[in-house]
Formats: sequence, C-alpha cells, structure tokens
Amino acid sequence: MQFLVYILAYPLLWLISILPFRLFYLFSDFVCFLVYRVIGYRKKVVRENLALTLPHLSDAERKKIEKKFYHHMCDMFLEMVKTMSISPEEMEKRFHVTNIELVQDYYKKGKSVILVASHYASYEWLLTINPKLGFQGVAVYKRLANRYFDKLIRKIRSKYNTEMIETRQAIPTMAQNQRKGFVSMYGLASDQSPKLDRIFHSMKFMGIEVPVHTGAEMLAKKYDLSVIMVKVKKVARGYYEATFLTIADDPKEYENFDITEKYLKEVEKQIYEAPEYYLWTHKRWKHRVES
Repeated sequence: MQFLVYILAYPLLWLISILPFRLFYLFSDFVCFLVYRVIGYRKKVVRENLALTLPHLSDAERKKIEKKFYHHMCDMFLEMVKTMSISPEEMEKRFHVTNIELVQDYYKKGKSVILVASHYASYEWLLTINPKLGFQGVAVYKRLANRYFDKLIRKIRSKYNTEMIETRQAIPTMAQNQRKGFVSMYGLASDQSPKLDRIFHSMKFMGIEVPVHTGAEMLAKKYDLSVIMVKVKKVARGYYEATFLTIADDPKEYENFDITEKYLKEVEKQIYEAPEYYLWTHKRWKHRVES
C-alpha cells in the first residue's frame, strides 16, 4: 500500500515542481483553500496556540495571523517539492545569506559546529546553502512512516550535498567524525516539544512554561562543538534571507541550559516580529506547566 500511494503521488509532485512560479503559487493558493477552508487542517490547534502565546492581541488580529500562516505553510511545503527541479541559479536568487563568512570562518579554523534552526519561515530551503559553507553538512531528521516518501524526502534534502541522518544516528555519527578528525556542521531543529522521557529542563517560551529540547546543547558540550543559530526571514513570497548568529563559541563555559535558553529567546524574537511564519500546527505547548 505504501508503494502504491507513492507511485500515484510522485508524478503529481513532479508536475507541481516544474510549474512556472506564477502558476506554482496560484496552485498553492488553491491548496490553501482546501487545507484551510475545506479540510480545516489542525485549525483548532493553531487557534489554541495563537490564543495561548499572543493573548495581548484581539481575536480579529489573531484571525488575520491565522489566515496568513496557512498561506505561508502551504507555500513552504510546496517549495520543498519545488526543490526537486529548481535550478541552483534560481535558488541563489530566492534564498540569500547575509553573513555566510561567519560560518566559513569556523570551517577555516577546523572547528565543527552545531547549527540550530527553528520551524520558522523556510527551514526546507535552508539546506540549499550547504555547498557554500565548506563543511560537510549533516542534518538530523525524524524518519517518515512511509519508507518510499522517506526516501524521496532524503533525496530532495540531499540534493545540495547534505547528509541526512535519523535522530538515533546523531551521537554515533558525531563520535565517529570526531575520531576521524572530520570537520562537520550538524543541523538540528530545536524548538519543538520533546518526548516526555527526554525532558531535562523547562523554561518560559512565548510566555508559557514548557519543557524544551536540550539535545543540541548536550551534544555541543560533549563533543566541544560551537553553537550557531540561523534566523530565516521571509522578505517576499518565494524569497528568503538567512542570517547566522553565534550562540556559544565555547559551550563548556556556559552553565547548563543557558545555551538552550539563549537560542529560544532568539526564536521568540522572530515569532513576535512576524508570527505568521511560525509552524503553529505543531502541539508545541501540549506539555505546558500549569501555574
């Protein structure tokens, strides 16, 4: 059944990927109408998240953010499909890095790094910048249930020479690369809710006390990896701008969880500036600590 679903869906995905951008975004508008108006995909979750984190806004203001979010979400996921066929030259125009030299300097020093990112703006197109950085990029991801779509996602995300590894492979891969002296950059999305058996720290995120992922900080301290954050900004439809920010040069100098909190405070700033570009469909606040 998994294979049947895949072979039926793949031709459609390919056709979507080769659409001219004008038609591509018209199609995204149509998908948004289905997802938001007809299906109502996770609308209840989105509204609860917005009400929890943006209580200072009126219902009308949150509704406006909600509508913008669904348009952006559909754009973003279809842009991942677009990666199947988009040319490097076109991608160069659409995803700009403001200070790539910050990361390149770490590579020149022979210093491996952890790159932390959030589910904000375009985290999918972020992988396209890997060839410019010098590092062997390694992206940690969660395996999809459908093994054929999982293979497709890995292929799409690996198009720009990024090695995809599952979460359980992160520690063995880092340990092996350290033994062999490989200079690598490990990408982790670190803003979502951790599993209950992996909760080591809680903090206020968007004004609400919640458990937070601490894996990036723990790995950075264990393997002496500098921590860099990338902040992606949506400047226009189909156009993004990425800026790198050093979170911790020497992670062992920081008290436990200070790096995690510093990173999430930066994520907060992004969300407050333009909340419509955050991934509100995730149940980020489901394990919140009630006061």
